[in-house]
Amino acid sequence: MTVANNNLALSDDILMKIEKPARYIGNEVNAVIKDKEKIAVRFAMCFPDVYEIGMSHLGIQILYAMLNSMEDVWCERVYSPWLDLDAIMRKEQIPLFALESQDPIKDFDFLGVTIQYEMCYTNILQVLDLAQIPLLAADRGEDCPIVIGGGPCAYNPEPIAAFFDMFYIGEGETQYQNLIELYKRCKTEGQSREEFLRRAAKLPGIYVPGFYEVRYHEDGTIQAFTPTEEGIPATILKEIEMDVTDTYYPMKPVVPYIKVTQDRVVLEIQRGCIRGCRFCQAGQLYRPVRERDVDTLKNWAMEMLKNTGHEEISLSSLSSSDYSKLPELIDFLIEECNQKHINISLPSLRIDAFSLDVMSKVQDVKKSSLTFAPEAGSQRLRNVINKGLTEEVILQGAALAFEGGWTRVKLYFMLGLPTETEDDIRGIAELSNKIAAVFFDVVPKEKRTNGRVQIVSSTSFFVPKPFTPFQWAPQCTKEEFLEKAYQTKMAISGQLNQKSIKYNYHEADASVLEGVLARGDRRLSEVILKVYQKGCFYDAWSEYFKNEVWLETMAECGLDLDFYTTRERSLDEIFPWDFIDCGVTKEFLKREWQKACKEEISENCKAKCQGCGAARFGGGICFVPRTGEV
Repeated sequence: MTVANNNLALSDDILMKIEKPARYIGNEVNAVIKDKEKIAVRFAMCFPDVYEIGMSHLGIQILYAMLNSMEDVWCERVYSPWLDLDAIMRKEQIPLFALESQDPIKDFDFLGVTIQYEMCYTNILQVLDLAQIPLLAADRGEDCPIVIGGGPCAYNPEPIAAFFDMFYIGEGETQYQNLIELYKRCKTEGQSREEFLRRAAKLPGIYVPGFYEVRYHEDGTIQAFTPTEEGIPATILKEIEMDVTDTYYPMKPVVPYIKVTQDRVVLEIQRGCIRGCRFCQAGQLYRPVRERDVDTLKNWAMEMLKNTGHEEISLSSLSSSDYSKLPELIDFLIEECNQKHINISLPSLRIDAFSLDVMSKVQDVKKSSLTFAPEAGSQRLRNVINKGLTEEVILQGAALAFEGGWTRVKLYFMLGLPTETEDDIRGIAELSNKIAAVFFDVVPKEKRTNGRVQIVSSTSFFVPKPFTPFQWAPQCTKEEFLEKAYQTKMAISGQLNQKSIKYNYHEADASVLEGVLARGDRRLSEVILKVYQKGCFYDAWSEYFKNEVWLETMAECGLDLDFYTTRERSLDEIFPWDFIDCGVTKEFLKREWQKACKEEISENCKAKCQGCGAARFGGGICFVPRTGEV
């Protein structure tokens, strides 16, 4: 390690002009600085959104720690500049730079981009453009960094395939060492960029789009997706870290100077989810469930709190209640954190007596609100989506919460789910009303210190995602979504406890486009490029999203919105992502889609194995004795 870098890429004059200059100066606590003379490979890790969001992402912190643990590799960070700095950098031709060294990204060996959300695709082009790297992989020369994508959106990389040299499919702990060793060998041998990519394409989990071609039927569906050279694999199996205890974890996470979205230590207690909700992509991609050892987690928690000075710790998981050692871990954290005045955050808990008891111990009840995610208003539709939550359980949980002193409840629902009817939509209002009624039933008048209960019911619009049972489902149009939101609003206004219920809904335009990009194919690369050239980026931010530009550009490119959204796919259609094996078989997903159409539920992984295919990885929940619990 050397002293911190003080040669900033931006002048004081520029830093004084822009909002939150601390986004760009680096030198944060625990940032890794290395001696450039001793480094063989330089890796820039990018989150294509503003600093505050990117700094809150655990995946980048894990990869940052892992890559920097390699002696001759230096991993640095880069985020999307905000609009004020973006304009200055374009005008003054300042190349995008890494935070740690402040060196231009174009001089690095790798630019790794984590792709968490489809609406960030134009921001990837912003990063490449500001870095002065050709936007199209085909236009890059020998002196350009290797641009590699990863994260959940890499499970359908086709809409952005033209912009990436390669994608890493799966969890990052397993193949990066081999990829970097291969890169160093090719460099020593004087091999070309293309030869490195050819060899990398044969590594497990690595997809190099340039070595594959797509042929289409006349109706626009895929006829064939094939490698163009001998030895390039036709199918790519995701990479998975089965030993999640004895692996990399950031004991010294970087601590930002400014407030970021999640200003806390994040403790990932397990990966995967046993629940099998049919709309949830993460629940399928990260199978099987793998738990971390509880004693290791206790040590990590204390170490990270000591190394960061954070005053809050959050337990990260898709479903924290399903972690088998949660009571032991919680008891330990309560004891340790209370002494040190550290808050404990517990997202993704099921609302039951245990969870409420824990939350009453770790939260200031007066300040907090409880969150339920029924997802659908009726039991019929909850069965369709395999939510595994009954109205009785929801109302019991609400009663326990109100008796425990909570007076504010957030409810999350989806509109536009497969098979949804007007009765299901009305059910959102009726369930909200019943929860409000529970408050008045269980809390005596003299104890209603804040007056009435507050129910905040929010609806998002359903977006079908790859590798879920709903990948075959049609998506609603913008007009249908808005009509459903209007019906929900009117139904709520007709409820007895309507004054206690507040209703919010998401934007329909962005949900439709998210649906296009989620299940899109390679032809969308042209659309994304043209939209960016017309000035679109930060599409994930509603105030900068220009829906009309996207629609106009799709038409210019001869592509039909409805082809990607409203049509129902046949069971034998070849999808753009079918060359990827995420561990869950297509046959399993088909079975689940057919069960959804029949309103049949599937038991969770702890209760009964559903034969999804993830047992082939040889560990995790697949090899734990069944409990029969629901």
